[in-house]
Amino acid sequence: MRDPLPTVASLAEQWRAGTVTATALLEQALARIDDPAGQGKPAFTKVHRAAARAAAAAADGLRAAGVVASPLAGLPISVKDLFDVAGEPTPAGSVALADAPPAGADAAIVARLRAAGAVIVGRTNMTEFAFSGIGWNPHYGTPLNPWDRATGRIPGGSSSGAAVAVTDRLCAAAIGTDTGGSVRIPAALCGIVGFKPTARRVPRDGCLPLSVSLDSIGPLAPTVACCALVDAVLAGEVPAMPATVPVAGLRLLAPQNYVLDGMDKLVGRAYERALARLTDAGARVTAQIVRPLDELPEINAKGGLAAPEAFYWHRALLEAKAAVYDPRVRVRIERGAGVTAADYL
Repeated sequence: MRDPLPTVASLAEQWRAGTVTATALLEQALARIDDPAGQGKPAFTKVHRAAARAAAAAADGLRAAGVVASPLAGLPISVKDLFDVAGEPTPAGSVALADAPPAGADAAIVARLRAAGAVIVGRTNMTEFAFSGIGWNPHYGTPLNPWDRATGRIPGGSSSGAAVAVTDRLCAAAIGTDTGGSVRIPAALCGIVGFKPTARRVPRDGCLPLSVSLDSIGPLAPTVACCALVDAVLAGEVPAMPATVPVAGLRLLAPQNYVLDGMDKLVGRAYERALARLTDAGARVTAQIVRPLDELPEINAKGGLAAPEAFYWHRALLEAKAAVYDPRVRVRIERGAGVTAADYL
């Protein structure tokens, strides 16, 4: 059994109380990242040591002066490898952009994190161009799922490094992107919480796109409460804990078709236990067949919205550098070439 992860709120309170410094929190994270027996190398594509140390020292100085910008102030936070960081290229888990010019400015969410006093520890690994829920990366390696490293199970993707960075305490929370599950899948597989907000809630300026219709920016963190605090900063709101909604009386639907097909028995048992706990707490859970779900394979047969929107962005780069793409990702993107305007609409 793994030790429980410290929450964002608990770390923030320790820092505000002066029982720990931002510099100490960062150095602990860097030591874990540098541990040759750990997952720091595959979890990060780049570590911002000098900049992070300067940010941590600045945060400690501000706290000493009584200035606490947000609940993320002084805490080490990681960002996915597809966000612009001023002065650096934005590889997005690929080598096809190795010669891309450095970003001229921070992505909007990077700027908001800095303004909130967060210490950006580095860029986390990901599935190339965010186009897979598995988490493999042939260029930078694949971080291993924390629950079974002996077997080498996948972490889930595309925000693979983000999830493992949180589970291994390489950062207090991580920022990922989610188009069809790329925050929620790795969070679920690694045993933490991932939140996909409404797509337009968090500005995507400076974020390399996969599907402009579906991309969303969200946090991966130890708890729902942690995600709420991080999400508020990303959305430009005053961080506050949302009110608890009582479970008793909630009406919930548990689909019985399509989503259960091929489910692993162990996962199935966990799913049934979750439904039982909700029922015991007073929720009204209805098990029912939802016929429109059976139409999903046909709807997505040509790649859905993501394939043509990805191909639109990648087509010039593919002409020049298709050979260096992960072939699993390239095939998914190239499906978009066969989608007509009528199909897309």
